[in-house]
Amino acid sequence: MDKVVATAAQAVADVRDGASFAVGGFGLSGVPNTLIQAVYDTGVSGLSVVSNNCGAMESGLAVLLSAGRIVRVTGSYIGGNKEFARQYLGGELELELIPQGTLAERLRAGGCGIPAFFTPAGVGTQVADGGLPWRYDGNGGVALASPPKEVREFDGTEYVLERGITTDFALVRAAKGDRHGNLVFNKSAQNFNPLAAMAGRITVAEVEELVEPGELDPDQVHLPGVFVQRVVALTPGQAADKKIEKVTVTAREVSA
Repeated sequence: MDKVVATAAQAVADVRDGASFAVGGFGLSGVPNTLIQAVYDTGVSGLSVVSNNCGAMESGLAVLLSAGRIVRVTGSYIGGNKEFARQYLGGELELELIPQGTLAERLRAGGCGIPAFFTPAGVGTQVADGGLPWRYDGNGGVALASPPKEVREFDGTEYVLERGITTDFALVRAAKGDRHGNLVFNKSAQNFNPLAAMAGRITVAEVEELVEPGELDPDQVHLPGVFVQRVVALTPGQAADKKIEKVTVTAREVSA
């Protein structure tokens, strides 16, 4: 039952070229940076990743993306990642853009053993009708477009069929975890990390604080250990290394 692995390098040592990953995180929150760096250090390439976004500020999945290690992304948001946009528009990268809620449910469904489900999100758009550019040809044309999906009517409303997602590995980051793999996430880090963890056949969690079994209140556990195969305890420095994407401040009022 003890799932703790000594180092991040050991936790991802069996990753091979062409592997698929579900990766947690939302913007810069809850991103498993240590595990991503460990994957980078293995030298593997040809990777397919499923994540809300593909890194930002040269951190997270941007490390693998910039090195040309990723060939396909399934996600919801390109954002301000100019290298992501450049590779996609230049035909170097295949991208399946998915409505954010649908992406979340596809990960959850895959983790629960549900092969597919119907949702109203995307009906009447290219999400359902097909034609979204998955890969450009580098000259402004579309080399590969999304296929049409099944649409069915239930009680007078149309729904589109979406497939559940499973991957070879999942990489997630938790605020706390015990040796059995039970995890607790902090605030917005809970958005995609539990869902990504469920979708992976082998799920590796980096935890900021490792505790002994029984120390976590069962009512506080966001993801049970049944979904986690390996746990890596971060060093204090790794746990404290958290970037801020956009700093916003309010001018202080000066009294007369």
